[in-house]
Amino acid sequence: MKRVNQTLLKLDGDPDDPIHVKAFDKAGCLGHRMIRTVDEIDNIPDEEYPLLMESHLSGWEFAVEAWIHDGKIKFLNISEYVTLGYSVFVPATRELESWRDAITKQIELLIKTFDIQFGQIHPEYFVTSDGTMYFGEIAYRPPGFKAFELIERAYGFSAYQASMLVFDPKSTQEEVDAFFPREVVDAKGYAGCFGVYPKRRVVSKLEMPKECVEHPYFDFHELVPPAEETVPERDAFGTHWGLVFFFGDDPIKMRDLLKSQEDLDFYV
Repeated sequence: MKRVNQTLLKLDGDPDDPIHVKAFDKAGCLGHRMIRTVDEIDNIPDEEYPLLMESHLSGWEFAVEAWIHDGKIKFLNISEYVTLGYSVFVPATRELESWRDAITKQIELLIKTFDIQFGQIHPEYFVTSDGTMYFGEIAYRPPGFKAFELIERAYGFSAYQASMLVFDPKSTQEEVDAFFPREVVDAKGYAGCFGVYPKRRVVSKLEMPKECVEHPYFDFHELVPPAEETVPERDAFGTHWGLVFFFGDDPIKMRDLLKSQEDLDFYV
């Protein structure tokens, strides 16, 4: 953390820029901590190590899912985060989709840099207030937060089947081209999900809010009644208790709906 802030030319007395640390053996938000002070590092349990450290980028974060065959992008989805660790939807709003050409060029650079011929990649990027796009990280694997399921809901094709198809070097060009729809224009609607975290320390039951289930975009949920009354302390960003899924025809309504779920109580 000191090295990061020295690199940023911070002076004595200036507030430190935060860093992110992630446990190697955990996925998603579990094991992901934002560290704002050096003292917080002492609170990380020994079993969390070794850790991956990342500098913090302030900006609009989004993810990309790209399927690659014979070194060429066959389908590129942009997943728009509403609140990191809570909510995401696909396809993205027109505002974020306006970055598609620039994003495509960045993905082509990754393909060239890592010599990717076949497979599916999941990079993340940030757009800052001055309109600069920064690379965050890349994973050569399926994404978390049910992104594949959201893509299938929006477009109608199995993202898992798509991955098997492009990973197979024996798949023909014709097979691959025929499998994928056109990005955005062939989407049947916008699919999003929200990760539920209990707001209370003690809960007794699952109670789906009317504002959620009576909304026309509500699709289904994977929440289950609590197994015990005491809510465990959240470790780092924590792990959500389940996802609520939505589907509709307006990305702005979808974005606002997902954001509004943060104010609701699902476990009481």
